[in-house]
Amino acid sequence: MRVLGTAGHVDHGKSTLVRALTGIDPDRLREEKERQMTIDLGFAWMSLPDGESVGIVDVPGHRDFIENMLAGVGGIDAALMVVAADEGVMPQTREHLAILDLLEIPRAVIVLTKVDLVTDEEWLGLVEEEVRGLLAPTRYAQAPVLPVSAETGEGLEALIATISAMLRESPPRPDKGRPRLPVDRSFTISGFGTVVTGTLMDGSLETGQEVEILPDGVGARVRGLQTHKKKVQRAVPGSRLAANLSGVDARQIVRGDVVVLPGTYEATRLIDVRFRMLAAADKPLRHNQEAKLFVGSAQRMVRVRVLGADELVPGQEGWLQLAMREPVVVARGDHFILRRPSPGETLGGGRVAEPHPRRRHRRFDGATLQRLEYLLQGTAAQVLAQALIQAGASPVSKVVANASIETEQAREALRALQEQGELMILGEGGLDPTADTLVIHRDTWERLIEKAHRALQAYHTEHPIRSGMPREELKSRLGLDGRVFSSFMERVVEQGELLERGHRVAHPAHEINLTAKQRAKIDGLMGRFRASPFSPPTIKDCRELIGDELVAHLIETGKLVQVSPEVVFTEQAYREMVQRIREVLETKDTVTIAEARDLFGTSRKYVLPLLEHLDAAGVTVRDGDHRRLAKGHKRAE
Repeated sequence: MRVLGTAGHVDHGKSTLVRALTGIDPDRLREEKERQMTIDLGFAWMSLPDGESVGIVDVPGHRDFIENMLAGVGGIDAALMVVAADEGVMPQTREHLAILDLLEIPRAVIVLTKVDLVTDEEWLGLVEEEVRGLLAPTRYAQAPVLPVSAETGEGLEALIATISAMLRESPPRPDKGRPRLPVDRSFTISGFGTVVTGTLMDGSLETGQEVEILPDGVGARVRGLQTHKKKVQRAVPGSRLAANLSGVDARQIVRGDVVVLPGTYEATRLIDVRFRMLAAADKPLRHNQEAKLFVGSAQRMVRVRVLGADELVPGQEGWLQLAMREPVVVARGDHFILRRPSPGETLGGGRVAEPHPRRRHRRFDGATLQRLEYLLQGTAAQVLAQALIQAGASPVSKVVANASIETEQAREALRALQEQGELMILGEGGLDPTADTLVIHRDTWERLIEKAHRALQAYHTEHPIRSGMPREELKSRLGLDGRVFSSFMERVVEQGELLERGHRVAHPAHEINLTAKQRAKIDGLMGRFRASPFSPPTIKDCRELIGDELVAHLIETGKLVQVSPEVVFTEQAYREMVQRIREVLETKDTVTIAEARDLFGTSRKYVLPLLEHLDAAGVTVRDGDHRRLAKGHKRAE
């Protein structure tokens, strides 16, 4: 399935040519028919001699509608660059050609239209010579130039044959298993509901699939699919597609939204790009300048951050980081255009290197620029390695998705990275590109361990007599989610990099050494506990006597058992109290607070927290003013 796009100056015959080729009028709006000028995107299709069906996107040529043109030209396989033979090259001819070149549309045919209006062969030769001169510095220097009359039919057969031959040379669109449909139209059809159209990219879409519409994340289901007004069950990459969606209102979807499978893409407000500035641009592109970004069918206002330079002058290439007001959905390798908002001017364009930078880069960081070079120019393994570094610890399927490489390439690249020791698997699972297995880059892993060591050493310095840092605190310090942290801990403990002490984590070199003064303080406190084991000092009393750190140490090591925010017992007293309460309950079935108080010769202040603690531990169950043994703790008859 292929898609062509028209390009060229206003009134040079693009829509008339499309009608002559397809028999379909691409001008669908009343205003377009009244003004005899394309304002928005138009669509048609034709069958080539070999039977292949080709979609055509007809774009407006008037300078006032250049932004509508950009919404449709990005998803095409080849261009029909239209130049009227009676007028020759005009301003929008130049701008449209520059845009095609920036977007790296791989192939083009130059169509000299309206040749029936030119009787002077010399004039026709001059126009062709002018066109050739315009094409010379672009990728289309060798593109065929064909004279055509849509009115008389002259040259149409040759044009169709040229299109057919050109598309046979074009490789099929890759299927990366991650379909996305950038929406260029959203409307309602009576009896069907919401319909969106666009050119399908990066994967196949099937009837019945659940989808989401980004960036808002609205859910929907594919009710039906059509390509060139024919129903299909499955649409392949490169299809010009109309999707009937249920569960969503057409008013919730706008041009620039993207239909995807749930969880396969994320919207972003920050992207790293390689940018080529047009030599014909009026002014340099300066750091912190505002511009309009056009990518896919989306248009966004952005703030430009120039990396590695203060500005880019006309004709220069460089790296940019673009910060958007509104989120957009892009993938690595996507082409884009930047325009000056006012006065409107195309500044240049390029390709997305990193769709999800973690943060704003330091502008003159050489390592960052080198990494971006790898992302655009490197091998599949180098690209995947950079995506892995960027992702941190992540499911392999997500890393492959962010790298935006084909499944077979990804499988080979994953294997190579593992063999080279650059990729590590956390937990269990295989390295299939679609797997949920957690993977991490070796350099990221080593930095993570270093970060954990530094955090623990700082904690041990601040709290030298605590057994370690709470697991949850270390997890927060490392910035890891629960699954990644669990896998990380399992591996580092196994390797001896860290120690687990209950719910705490310690550096392997950490030892608890109490000073003589600290031991004396503890001995004094424990003497008070022995003197009154069932009415002991409170937490507040303990802290006043020996300090917070020593109290925490005693609780951590189990010498004191805390049953409430205020009440602690020695481990021996606690065990005795629990055992005696169990014996009472096994004998007489229930016990009250008053009975427990008298049992230990203490006060409600101590007994109530103990009983509530046993309730929470599942030892006892409260029944009004009484406690009973919990089912699992009852004595066997």
